[in-house]
Amino acid sequence: MKRGSIRLSVDRSRRVSGILLHLTSLPSLGGIGDMGPAAFAFVDFLRNAKQRLWQVLPLNPVGYGNSPYAALSAFAGNPLLISLEKLADGGWLSRERLQGLPSAQGPVNFAVASEKLALLVEAAQNFLDAPKGDAWRHFEHFCEEHRSWLNDWVMYAVLRRRFGYACWCDWPKEFATRQPEALESLLRESGRELAIEQIIQFFFAVQWGELLAYCHERDVKVMGDVAIFVNHDSADVWIYPDQFSLDADLRPVEVAGVPPDYFSETGQKWGNPLYNWEAMQQGGFSWWVARVRRAMQLYDLIRLDHFRGFEAYWAVPAADETAINGQWVKAPGDALFAALRRELGVLPFVAEDLGMITPEVDALRLKFEMPGMKILQFGFGNRGAQGYLPHLYEENAVVYTGTHDNNTTLGWWVENTSEAERLNVQTYMGNFTHEAQVVWAMIRAAEASVARICILPLQDVLHLGSSARMNTPSLPDGNWSWRYEPDALHPDFATQLAALMEMTDRDGWVDPEAESLGPPEEQGTED
Repeated sequence: MKRGSIRLSVDRSRRVSGILLHLTSLPSLGGIGDMGPAAFAFVDFLRNAKQRLWQVLPLNPVGYGNSPYAALSAFAGNPLLISLEKLADGGWLSRERLQGLPSAQGPVNFAVASEKLALLVEAAQNFLDAPKGDAWRHFEHFCEEHRSWLNDWVMYAVLRRRFGYACWCDWPKEFATRQPEALESLLRESGRELAIEQIIQFFFAVQWGELLAYCHERDVKVMGDVAIFVNHDSADVWIYPDQFSLDADLRPVEVAGVPPDYFSETGQKWGNPLYNWEAMQQGGFSWWVARVRRAMQLYDLIRLDHFRGFEAYWAVPAADETAINGQWVKAPGDALFAALRRELGVLPFVAEDLGMITPEVDALRLKFEMPGMKILQFGFGNRGAQGYLPHLYEENAVVYTGTHDNNTTLGWWVENTSEAERLNVQTYMGNFTHEAQVVWAMIRAAEASVARICILPLQDVLHLGSSARMNTPSLPDGNWSWRYEPDALHPDFATQLAALMEMTDRDGWVDPEAESLGPPEEQGTED
């Protein structure tokens, strides 16, 4: 079976459930979640709870604001997710160097980044200076396999550090415009520094590969996340400025965002540069093909963030303070997905089709057989919102109680619902004698729906309130820092979920050799 080619059919036994949890939210040693022991323990919890999917947010290096949706590269792995404990197990770091690191408790403290990165560099130096054996041969194979993005990424990382973490467009012109003589001098003068960055990416690849294999051994598959846009300050825009809409000074003319919506009265100005879709299409969408190929190496399923933007995107003048004055501009989504399918075969996509969805967006999703998303929290505001309620779902859908952008279900019930919404919830699900009961009622409703995939944020499984919210869109600070406590995964949660999975026929993958996420009517035998 090709990785990322999971078939879900109408057979009830092929209904599955999973949990949404970003790696940074794991209670790992060092102040931020990583791919160490806590990650493997979480997979054991998933197995015991009969959860067959683990959904993560983008795993790329983060920039300003620590948002995984504003990455420094669409291809590289986030060094902060590398486990120092596993590096010590491999002999690349002394155990004594781990003493004094922040504990596994409490929220993420992104200030630990400098301390952790210093230890990663130390481990990479030890690897570089060690006798060359099997590990070195594996490293050389990794560098060869990924040279299409790796060599440029390490140059970007080294130059960004050299120039005080300024945006690449503010570097000296010869480096900002990638003059061959300047890059050749970098290779000559900074070979060791570049090699260290390569080794750090190798560490990431090895640890993610081990964690992914552990998931598969326990019948758990991983749903990754591809953010539709990249940061202006990213290796991707530095390497391929012609693929983005930039002015003569290499700065965005217009930027991405969304119009006023549920989350913000003035819309959201994300600030990401827009694609030069004409140039991309002329080049056969080669950057997108490479990006999705990379994602298919990392994940079994892929959530396409802001799917709406592949049909038309909200273009905001870069100089504007808010997103109000943006406009919708058509995108060549049909041609893009056709090219991806031609080059890569089956596309294991889930479309994040939330927001202002038009018939054209729906048609694009359906043409390429992508499940859409249903958010249960959205279903109780008015009659127009009832499309998010289970009695109107289709089988080829992914239902969530809430996402990383929503309040937790308990927080939503306590802080965000109006009296009318509460009445609607109780009319639909029954009355509650205690506010915490709404969480389990929402979980039951999602799992019992006809949607063939159900995803629960871990915060809802743990019945946590708004203090556990992961992200509040339009707020620039205070996001992405939630972590669960080391003793939070009580076996009773797994037992309760496992029983519900059996009752709702979501307790396992049955057909591991099949190859499509498409609608069931197109998966039958020939006439």
